[in-house]
Amino acid sequence: MPQDEIHVGDVGTRFECTLKDGDTVLDISAASVKQIWFGRPTGDALKKDADFVAGGTDGKLEYYSVTDDLNEAGDWYIQAYVEFGSGKWHSDVVPFEVHENVDS
Repeated sequence: MPQDEIHVGDVGTRFECTLKDGDTVLDISAASVKQIWFGRPTGDALKKDADFVAGGTDGKLEYYSVTDDLNEAGDWYIQAYVEFGSGKWHSDVVPFEVHENVDS
């Protein structure tokens, strides 16, 4: 059965963010810092090092969840963050939901 929901405790869930300036995708291939930030329902932030999806010229970063990342049910937020020698940039903030499990 296909699964469309993210659940508390899921490991290996892929998250992807794209950095843009308006409608233009940014080339982030020279970024010295590549992170995806997660805003938890309790308000604290989880900052994770991210990888390029295809070398960074497409503006995309990805991260796969590990144990204890998705530890709360509720409304979460995701945002990409990169640094270059010339500055620091953030993607738009995008909401997503983490669902309880049957045995919670």
